[in-house]
Amino acid sequence: MGKYQALANDIVQNVGGRANINSVGHCITRLRFKLKDESKANKAILEQMDGVVTVMQAGGQYQVVIGNHVPQVYEEVAKITGNVTSQDEETQKMSPFNRLIDIISGSFQPFLGVLAAGGMIKGLNALLIALGALSATDGTSVLLNAVGDAIFTFLPIVVGLTAARKFKLNEFIGLVLGMILMYPSIQLAAFDGSNPIGSLFSGTIIESNYFSTFLGLPVIAQNYSGTVVPIIFTVWFASIIQKRAKKIIPEMLQTFFVPFFTLLIAAPFALLLIGPTLNVATDLLSTGFQNLLAFNPILFMALLGFLWQVLVIFGLHWAVVSVALVQVGAEGFSHMLAGTFGASFAQVAVVFALWLKFRKQDKGLQTLGIPAIISGIAGVTEPAIYGLTLKRKSAFLYSMIGGAAGGAILGMANSGFYTLGGLGIFGLPNFISPQGNMSLMWNAIIAMSVSMFVAFAMTWLFYRETALVTDDDKTKAPKPWTLGKSKLQKALAGESFHAPLNGEIRALHEASDEVFSSGAMGQGVIILPKKGEVVAPFNGEVVTIFPTGHAIGIRSDNGAELLIHIGMNTVELEGQHYETFVQSGDRIKKGDLLIKFDKEAIEAAGYVTETPVILTNSQDYTEVKTYLSHDEKIIETAS
Repeated sequence: MGKYQALANDIVQNVGGRANINSVGHCITRLRFKLKDESKANKAILEQMDGVVTVMQAGGQYQVVIGNHVPQVYEEVAKITGNVTSQDEETQKMSPFNRLIDIISGSFQPFLGVLAAGGMIKGLNALLIALGALSATDGTSVLLNAVGDAIFTFLPIVVGLTAARKFKLNEFIGLVLGMILMYPSIQLAAFDGSNPIGSLFSGTIIESNYFSTFLGLPVIAQNYSGTVVPIIFTVWFASIIQKRAKKIIPEMLQTFFVPFFTLLIAAPFALLLIGPTLNVATDLLSTGFQNLLAFNPILFMALLGFLWQVLVIFGLHWAVVSVALVQVGAEGFSHMLAGTFGASFAQVAVVFALWLKFRKQDKGLQTLGIPAIISGIAGVTEPAIYGLTLKRKSAFLYSMIGGAAGGAILGMANSGFYTLGGLGIFGLPNFISPQGNMSLMWNAIIAMSVSMFVAFAMTWLFYRETALVTDDDKTKAPKPWTLGKSKLQKALAGESFHAPLNGEIRALHEASDEVFSSGAMGQGVIILPKKGEVVAPFNGEVVTIFPTGHAIGIRSDNGAELLIHIGMNTVELEGQHYETFVQSGDRIKKGDLLIKFDKEAIEAAGYVTETPVILTNSQDYTEVKTYLSHDEKIIETAS
């Protein structure tokens, strides 16, 4: 029996058996299971196993922390589980709706910070205008609006890049496809309704004019500004073309001809099929909304408040906006958007409840919670939706119910907009009549309050964050890592070494990951890097380096085993922003460059670059001292 086979068998048995495993992967320190039913796992037995440091439930994963030997244990686990799907394969087997949600949410994660900043700047500009400090035509206001609105206007370009990563498409092809959708002449055609050259589906509710053709096929004009779904479908299609092209085109010609054929086929597909399809959906929704409003205003506004955030996600909210624009222009009043007023505040309330309950355990809530709340108050909910609530499906549902409650109240009051002005809190003046009557605005404030109360209460009372570590987990002291420790330890020479990274050195107990902060992996320090380079702190060899480049295990000539783990959960980046210069088994000398990483890009993607430097065989020494001065040694051992 292999050295780690017994341990692997015991682990599989106590996570509920092979039949309970959806997928299994690993990083440098832990096995990452996705289980069908986590209640079938026997955590108490797992934590008592020799070779298991501790067990954590985080990020929808059941994590069994092993230590340096996790690759070997994973190999044995993989032999037992056989054809259990990988995480990529599992994603492929999601329902189409869940897969789309996963892709949309994942496409937004890398730039959520910038998205939130844009929303906050838009909110600041709207506030200054509302207070009379600026006018909408003032140069300062125009500039602030451009700064805040740019990322929303050109969203297809940004999503083209991030979606390309999800679909494993050349990132620059994804970027260019987004640019094509936003190309000026294409955008202008969407707004120029005066000279159509033809019409499709004449006499039906989906009649569409077109203003240009491609190889004789009509191209229906579509405004792609601020949309998400069209570029995602386009990138998905392009990834299929790229994969096929790589199989056909000789490798020496792929650099130029794979992008050539991918763009040549995918771009017309986007303009000929995705745009018209979205147009048809918009027209059908518009007709349905008008009929429902005439039938029952209360039901209509409640339904609109319930569905609004979903419509925004799919870019179908323009159906409502277009009808509202026509009504305000013709009649000076519109019910269409009034029912949606509470929806953004329901999102704010859900995020606030999540932040209050889980911010200490969830780094995402810590970093994004407050900016998402501020942005949401200003009516910009993308940071809240794509960063926090969409992946928590029940929390997102509570925000929809809160939006419906506010919409029903506005429907009962027969409320509507007199103008289409600001968003969020700055949209309250939309309810003031030209004569100064503010009665509908007070109705809107009541609806806003009810939406927030319902959404907050439901989240606070019913939402359970299954990815959190329980209080029992926190107080339970994990035992030291012992896997592979010889019964007769060889004498190890005492030694000391300096930091492998340039940065601020902090005590290990300050680490954000409990596996490291508890000392379960061994003693050490954490480093907040200032420069994206990892160098060898001693002469020795590379024991293991993770394929993604985010972690490395090295051993000194005197026997000290060091783990350097760059960032938290950065295994999810799948090697992006990391470059390795050594391989497992390589000899290293003090000062040799081991890994380069793009600190700014990793942090922009929403990850911290906090780097634990751990002496994983601390138990082999009679004494281990750590120091927090970068100019001196950081770890000193005594045999």
